[in-house]
Amino acid sequence: MPAVTLDLWHTLIYLSPEDEEAYMAHQIAIGTEVLRDSPRAPGAPDFSDVKLGRLFEKAYANAVAEAGEGRTVTPAEQLARAARESGRLADSQRYLAMLKEEVARTPMRRAPGAVEVLAELRDTGYRVGIISNTVGEPGAFLRPILTTMGFDPFVETYAFSDELPWTKPAPEIFRTTLARLDTKPEAAVHVGDAWADIEGARRAGYRGSILFTGLHRYGARYRELFMPEVPDTSRSGPRTDRLEEVSGLVRQLLPPS
Repeated sequence: MPAVTLDLWHTLIYLSPEDEEAYMAHQIAIGTEVLRDSPRAPGAPDFSDVKLGRLFEKAYANAVAEAGEGRTVTPAEQLARAARESGRLADSQRYLAMLKEEVARTPMRRAPGAVEVLAELRDTGYRVGIISNTVGEPGAFLRPILTTMGFDPFVETYAFSDELPWTKPAPEIFRTTLARLDTKPEAAVHVGDAWADIEGARRAGYRGSILFTGLHRYGARYRELFMPEVPDTSRSGPRTDRLEEVSGLVRQLLPPS
């Protein structure tokens, strides 16, 4: 069967720019608090909270940069890197527990038409998967939210990068997802909001891709970290700012069996 894979953030779910800024600030604050409360290794300097915050933010930003090159750095590893640099014996389990609480109370929103497009794709005969770069939070923390949003009846597999060695645009994360769907790349289309989606699908040998621009209102910090200057995507294939148009564009690129 042909398949459609879709990005998650700013394609099927999103935060308002204000909430996005607050969410990222809270992630940094949690990492800083855990580092501050962790015992120092023998001989380690006594850094200020400001310095610890900068070290954690550096680890976070470096993880984003490595994600842009296709490599996964999990949230726990981000804390471990900051801990090593600051000479702290940080408790990753406490960090993850606090992060889980933060994810649960963050007002994530379902994109208008998200469930409807997933249902239409499945009803038309496509297998459906979601591929998400999960740099700031583990995919396990998102799964209950996606269940509540009503995605599960239509999505056969979720590929979260923190559970795999790769991030988009690495072709391996796309091919792994298609293997789960028992679909060849030439019988697949990908939908996403960023260069990593379009480029990753191209590298993986997909039939085509669709650039979704309907949720391109990003928070300033999110845009700085996750939407850097990238090669032009204007000739990458069709684009739309309405999820309602995605199913029709998919059928043009890849007629259902």
